[in-house]
Amino acid sequence: MTGIEAVSLSKRFGSFLAVDSLTFTVAPGEVFALLGPNGAGKSTTIRMLCGLIRPSSGRARVAGYDVLRDPDGVKSNIGYMSQKFSLYPELSAKENFAFYAGIYGLGPAETEKARTEHFARFGLEDYAGLASQDLPLGYKQRLALACAIAHRPRVLFLDEPTSGVDPDARRYFWDTIRCLAASGIACLVTTHYIEEAECADRLALIHQGRLVAVDSPSALKQRYPWKLFQLSGIQPLIALKRLSPALFPCRLCPYGNSLRLACPVDFDPRPAVAQILCGESYRLEAITPNLEDVFVWLSE
Repeated sequence: MTGIEAVSLSKRFGSFLAVDSLTFTVAPGEVFALLGPNGAGKSTTIRMLCGLIRPSSGRARVAGYDVLRDPDGVKSNIGYMSQKFSLYPELSAKENFAFYAGIYGLGPAETEKARTEHFARFGLEDYAGLASQDLPLGYKQRLALACAIAHRPRVLFLDEPTSGVDPDARRYFWDTIRCLAASGIACLVTTHYIEEAECADRLALIHQGRLVAVDSPSALKQRYPWKLFQLSGIQPLIALKRLSPALFPCRLCPYGNSLRLACPVDFDPRPAVAQILCGESYRLEAITPNLEDVFVWLSE
């Protein structure tokens, strides 16, 4: 059974088309990422799939339930972690967990069993009596995830769950997502962090509400049609001005303290660079594209 199936899913707010005909699937045990900038339609897509808002057109099934015909069936079989964690700040960690477990239909004995398991799993035992507003950010994140999976959902939605946390907490969280997927949960994660999307089994690139591409990170990078070079050692804007006239077939773009050269496969920029920068101390090396390169290319 497919965990998530979206077919031509669209959402319009008045004259604004926020999500435009998205089609993708997420299998049980798979980590699937929606990658795109803020405003690309990622959160709107999740809210439709969770049965929180109705699609304007298209269809979707989540955990075997139709989001239009049976939104309650969807809600009872999913876990949802929003960007703001949705915790009640004055309630303790233990009380927050009990509240969400009750919403998902767990009885007192089931709730206590699940709390003991998940608090041990996420290192929350020592924070059980602390108000959620007083938790360190990384532990708020852990608590929100524990609440989202209290009832052992078949599908887990995580809407930019690592926004604002430090790199160590981000790595821990992604390790946890991989473990949850290994247990058979279909995991859909939205993110605008390129490096996070590399951790997914597959990802969908979304730009202005439209699906640009769907594939594994490695397969997407293999689609990149240019030879890519990186020039370092010279201020990138100065290098850009000096090299642009001679490297017309290439696309030159500053990238941090370096300059990226995306060239046609039959064009070698090294002779022209050597001639123009003769006597300068620079380094020009061929590099492999990353997901940011692919996203920019596909969006264009």
